[in-house]
Amino acid sequence: MALVPREAHLRTSAPVTIDEDKCIADKGCTVCIDVCPMDLLAIDPETGKAFMKFDECWYCMPCEKDCPTGAVHVAIPYLLR
Repeated sequence: MALVPREAHLRTSAPVTIDEDKCIADKGCTVCIDVCPMDLLAIDPETGKAFMKFDECWYCMPCEKDCPTGAVHVAIPYLLR
């Protein structure tokens, strides 16, 4: 039985990323949070910006499509495209 290095099991990036320069959650926007059926996004109390609090994304895309500023990006894995 071959051992797989621990690093092989770690994700290199989160499926949902938020461009903090574009995010207006600190101004009251909660669109991405409201449309996520998995309740994966939240507001960071320190920055006031949205972030992915759980890595259980279904890649359903409403957070990215409905974001009024284009701050949300969903990185769909190659095999799901």
